Amino acid sequence: MSTLRDNWRVIFLVVAILFSTFALFSPTMGNQSPIGEDDSATNLQFGLQLDGGTRIRAPLVGVTAEDVEFNGDSERVVEREVAAQIAGADAADIIARTGAESNTVEATIENVTADDLSAALDAAGYGHGEVRDGVTATTRAETVRVLQSKINEAGLSGGTVQQVTTATGEHFVLVEVPNRDQSDVVDLVGERGTVQIDIYYPTSQNGTRTYETREAVLTQADFTSIGTAQESQTGSGAFVPVSVRDEPAGEFQTAVQDTGLAQPGGTRCTYMEDGGENTTEGCLLLVVNGEVVNAFGMSPGLADTMRAGEWAGAPSFQLQTRNTSEAQEIAINLRAGALPASLDLSGEDSGTSSYISPSQGESFKFDSLITGIIAVLAVAGVVFVRYGKPQVALPMIVTGLSEVYILLGFAAAIGYPLDLSVIAGFIAVIGTGVDDLIIIADEVMAEGSVTSRKVFQSRFRRAFWVIGAAAATTIIAMSPLAVLSLGDLQGFAIFTILGVIVGVLVTRPAYGDILRLLLTEDR
Repeated sequence: MSTLRDNWRVIFLVVAILFSTFALFSPTMGNQSPIGEDDSATNLQFGLQLDGGTRIRAPLVGVTAEDVEFNGDSERVVEREVAAQIAGADAADIIARTGAESNTVEATIENVTADDLSAALDAAGYGHGEVRDGVTATTRAETVRVLQSKINEAGLSGGTVQQVTTATGEHFVLVEVPNRDQSDVVDLVGERGTVQIDIYYPTSQNGTRTYETREAVLTQADFTSIGTAQESQTGSGAFVPVSVRDEPAGEFQTAVQDTGLAQPGGTRCTYMEDGGENTTEGCLLLVVNGEVVNAFGMSPGLADTMRAGEWAGAPSFQLQTRNTSEAQEIAINLRAGALPASLDLSGEDSGTSSYISPSQGESFKFDSLITGIIAVLAVAGVVFVRYGKPQVALPMIVTGLSEVYILLGFAAAIGYPLDLSVIAGFIAVIGTGVDDLIIIADEVMAEGSVTSRKVFQSRFRRAFWVIGAAAATTIIAMSPLAVLSLGDLQGFAIFTILGVIVGVLVTRPAYGDILRLLLTEDR
């Protein structure tokens, strides 16, 4: 028991190494998504620079009016009234926000200028202040969240989304998805991802049959449970099973009854958006990003429960699609939600997308490995020359490398993608870690041989105060880089800070115990 109590720091280091091994190699902690699966022997995820893939950097589409006077209207009313004054816009393209200091209205539709929004607000009777290009910080943050959710739902392993602010104050969204083609990523993040259900139904005016559309009888916010895409048992098409919230379920049921979709025997649908001859019965339209992607009738069983008013008690049905890929896209959009504003990839405002080939990424991996090996060998050589005692130098090298191994395990556990900036952080950790270990060795051995544990502990404490002060300085210096949206510098700062923390709490104390066991007779 005394030995365990005296050497608990070494035991703590061993436990940390075992945890890192589990995080790196256990299949239960790896990415189990069939879409994001790779052939890597470890659970490490590599970023764009080391795995190849696509990078998109673009501003958000939109203009914003500040200090808007809502005149007592709700946000939804404002959105509807302003949208009515802009050609081609609907309420989903306008975002009205009530703030503690200022109310704002944003138009997130393409080709709408600040003058257009100003004129629309004036026509709708809402006074306002400055109208500027760009969207609010809240919209940017919400867009980042939705894009990250879409990437996660699509199983794109290692994909990241973040805000980037330039020195001139311009705001961009940076999307990086390793090992994916440019066209696939642009298709995924380039669309708003709005999904809604419309009802297309026949009416009679002056003896003439016409058709009307009741829009957005169900929207994304109305769905509570979204299943996975499934192939139809009939062998034709696919579907996504969904459930609907209670309040919109009752409204949807009433709309189906009012428009005549809930007919005895159900309805058959033949919908032609291009103006061809349509069915004499109604249709449910599945609309994605403003386009009808499928139209379907209503089964006899569903129609019967709708007419009887029973469906709203257990509101669920299937969104029919033409193929499995469409069903997967709809399921992703429903789970992630609609983008408040789309990315401007036109290039006029520095919106760009680029692709790094996997072969180039493999080259970066090899170069990074060689750089790391050279750094370790250089440090090892200096340490051996400095001390000439294997019992001092070897534990120093092993302890320093264990620090990097623990950081790799941490990165694997949280799924943080490794890129060149993180590798640079690892190299910095090796340097600062060995530097601290040298301080410990010098302080312990500077005044001659260590004859007892008491002498060793006294010298070790003096060294550890110096190490602690240096660690605090490093953490304070790196913290702004870790929290600010500065692109690649963020990963470097995060892992440098983590390396310092692991060193102070785990590896430096463990090295002290190892050195005490090797140098003193009083153990």
